[in-house]
Amino acid sequence: MSTTDTARLLPWSSPDGNPCFLVGDGTGYVSRIADEMEEAQLDSAAGLIKEARHLLDARTWTPGELHLLAVELTSSLTDVHRVAKSRGARLTMSDVDGPEADEDPGDHNIGDEGSGPRLPAEAFG
Repeated sequence: MSTTDTARLLPWSSPDGNPCFLVGDGTGYVSRIADEMEEAQLDSAAGLIKEARHLLDARTWTPGELHLLAVELTSSLTDVHRVAKSRGARLTMSDVDGPEADEDPGDHNIGDEGSGPRLPAEAFG
């Protein structure tokens, strides 16, 4: 394995429930499919958050609705956790070290892509 190749945790499991990994430089077909699936999982989680807030704000839920919401939130949280672990494991040390010397740390706004602190992969283990 070259120094540019890393093992990537994929956003799906094997048929027997084990994690799947991809070794490569992150530019191939399977990497692009994984990127698209991760994005869909994160979009789904965002939609589910809105749905949960709407249901809980109404305060007219049934026990069945709360149960279904808990099941859906658990499934979505599992997907998001896998995405976080995968992306955290792929951070480079320069990402963890913080902004470059010539970059003003105040240049980033909350909510910007890539803003916020970078955590080492161990934080997701």
